[in-house]
Amino acid sequence: MYLPRHIFTKLSPHRRHFSQSAAAAVLHPPEPEPLTYLDGFPRPDPKHDETIFAVPRADSGKNISEKERRVGRLPSIIFEQEDGQHGGNKRLISVRTDQIRKLVNHLGRSFFLSRLFHLEVRAQFDSDDVVESVRVLPRHIHLKAGTDAPLNVTFIRAPSRALLKVNVPLVFIGDDVSPGLKKGAYLNTIKRTVKFLCPADIIPPYIDVDLSELDVGQKIVMGDLKVHPALKLLQSKDEAVCKIMGQRVSEIQKKSK
Repeated sequence: MYLPRHIFTKLSPHRRHFSQSAAAAVLHPPEPEPLTYLDGFPRPDPKHDETIFAVPRADSGKNISEKERRVGRLPSIIFEQEDGQHGGNKRLISVRTDQIRKLVNHLGRSFFLSRLFHLEVRAQFDSDDVVESVRVLPRHIHLKAGTDAPLNVTFIRAPSRALLKVNVPLVFIGDDVSPGLKKGAYLNTIKRTVKFLCPADIIPPYIDVDLSELDVGQKIVMGDLKVHPALKLLQSKDEAVCKIMGQRVSEIQKKSK
């Protein structure tokens, strides 16, 4: 049976009418607010900010890599993927060996791999022609055994919405006031880094591990670490990070003499 429009309206008193602006808001929800570092948590020191310069590389392979190294260039790759975790498409590049060596020596290998960098791909190192400008996270660096000379380095794109798996280095603090260490015990360091899933905008340069209240026999596990609430631990929260152990046998023997 056909019902006129005015009857249908009366039968539906709760029918809602959306304006065009309201409909647009439903179709295009507002962008979430960008995440920021919180007070009390480590953040990257701006004095260590540096742009990594690169040039395109057309080919790959062992011989090509050796030629690059001989002329002071380090064969590298930028991986790109929407979520910032997997391989996906890649851009072959070469970076300056001396620049990467300086950064690794200055920051330390694990700190280099947990720090975001601005990277510029140029037609030539001394050219003003910028092919691409991108924010990246170093993913892997291969060092030569014995000399620690860098052999190659891999980067991954780090756009604001990316979630990145990062082995964040640990920095131990409070050892000068730790009750256990004051008694002559020693610190057994079990982990130097811990893996977190981090929003790209708030990757911590390191995580503080506070030993100031630790006594002999006590330990800190991964679940005890204080980090930004947006970070997700990718290892067992019950896994030990460090423990205050009793005196070493050699130290006890020395005191008994």
